[in-house]
Amino acid sequence: MEQVLIATNNAHKAAEFAKLFAKFGIEVKTLADFPALEIEENGTTFEENARLKAQTAMEAFHLPVLADDSGLMVDALGGAPGVHSARYAGDHDDAANNAKLLAELQGVPTEQRTAHFHTTIVGIKPTGQEIIAHGQVDGHILTTPTGENGFGYDPLFYVDELGVPMATLTMEQKNAISHRGRALAALADDFKDWWN
Repeated sequence: MEQVLIATNNAHKAAEFAKLFAKFGIEVKTLADFPALEIEENGTTFEENARLKAQTAMEAFHLPVLADDSGLMVDALGGAPGVHSARYAGDHDDAANNAKLLAELQGVPTEQRTAHFHTTIVGIKPTGQEIIAHGQVDGHILTTPTGENGFGYDPLFYVDELGVPMATLTMEQKNAISHRGRALAALADDFKDWWN
């Protein structure tokens, strides 16, 4: 069976990719299936970071690799936290990240609190052939966390098209409109051409 490596240790993310590739008859592997690999994510854009991850893993394990990078972009903050979303206030601390975001947006009126969850996926084959896909959800940043579901910035993100806070959605509802889901759908459209 043909294999594709998803450059992640995140089981939930891997499951999303696996569902997509099942219909292509391709087995999904993750970084957890291989010796530990140091990947330096020092890009300035989601695409640069995704490419760094994909390139590093492809060179190490000589398999086709898909990697993604995603985060929150707030227009009033010039696109921040962007590529620093997970470590905005330190290291992967959701509560601290949310507190910092609210502090940065203090006094900014609702209509100027526009924001976007964005994902970029980059695939690289050992031949050097690339595929790139993007997905995005548009919304606003709330003034107080709302909802019990989700993680990261979900409690502060109001989904414009649904008219509800992200953290009030079920996992199924969120996956149906998520930035990663949309990037995966875009990837699926062009995947066969890239794979063959």
